[in-house]
Amino acid sequence: MEKEVKILVVDDEDRIRRLLKMYLERENYIIEEADNGHSALELALENEYDVILLDIMMPGMDGMEVCKEIREKKATPIIMLTAKGEETNRVQGFEVGTDDYIVKPFSPREVVLRVKALLRRSSSTTFLKTETTTKDVIVFPHLTIDNDAHRVTSDGNEVNLTPKEYELLYFLAKSPDKVFDREQLLKEVWQYEFFGDLRTVDTHVKRLREKLNKVSEPASKMIVTVWGVGYKFEVGNES
Repeated sequence: MEKEVKILVVDDEDRIRRLLKMYLERENYIIEEADNGHSALELALENEYDVILLDIMMPGMDGMEVCKEIREKKATPIIMLTAKGEETNRVQGFEVGTDDYIVKPFSPREVVLRVKALLRRSSSTTFLKTETTTKDVIVFPHLTIDNDAHRVTSDGNEVNLTPKEYELLYFLAKSPDKVFDREQLLKEVWQYEFFGDLRTVDTHVKRLREKLNKVSEPASKMIVTVWGVGYKFEVGNES
C-alpha cells in the first residue's frame, strides 16, 4: 500500500490556495492549508508533511522567515512561490534553505510536476526499504550515503538533510577529489545555467558542514574549499 502524501499549501490568497488544492487533490494528495506565516510555521512544526508550498509575500511573517524557522528544526522539502521578477527573493530563498521555487503566475500543472519531482528526490524519509542488499551505497570512513534510500549516516548517526543538501553531498561524493566550481554545482545540482548567484552554493555547503559536524567532525572536513575555485569531496581529509 502506497504511503499517503501530505502537502501544506501556504498563501494569503484564497484563490491560489483553492486552485492548488484542486489540482493536487486530483493526484490523491492530502492537502492542508494556511493563509499566513504564523499558522504555516505552527502546522509545519507540529505535523509531518511531504512537501510545503510556501508563498514568499505574506503580511506579518513572510515565507522567508517561515522557511528559515522550519529549517532550524526540520528538513521538510519546501517549494517557494514567488512573484515574477523578484530574483533577489529567489536567491534569499535558496539561502534560507528552500529546495525549489515557482514563479507566479504559474500553471497548476507545472506545480504538480515540480511537486512530483521533489517527492521523487526526497523519498529519503521513507523507511520502507527493509532489504539488506542495497545497490547504490557509497561508503567512506565516517560517512555512508545510501542513495537507494536517500539516507546519510555518519559514525552511526543519521544526518537529517534537505533534498538539496543531500543532492549536493551525493554529487560531490560521487567524484572524490574532483574540484567543482560554483557555476558547475549550480548547473548540476540546481539545474540553473542562467541563475548565477553563487552564494546559494556557499550557503548550502556551510549548512551541510554544520549538520555533519554535529554528528562527526571528520565527516564535515571531507567537504573541502578549494580557494578561488570551488569545492571538492576529499576522502583523505578526515584525519
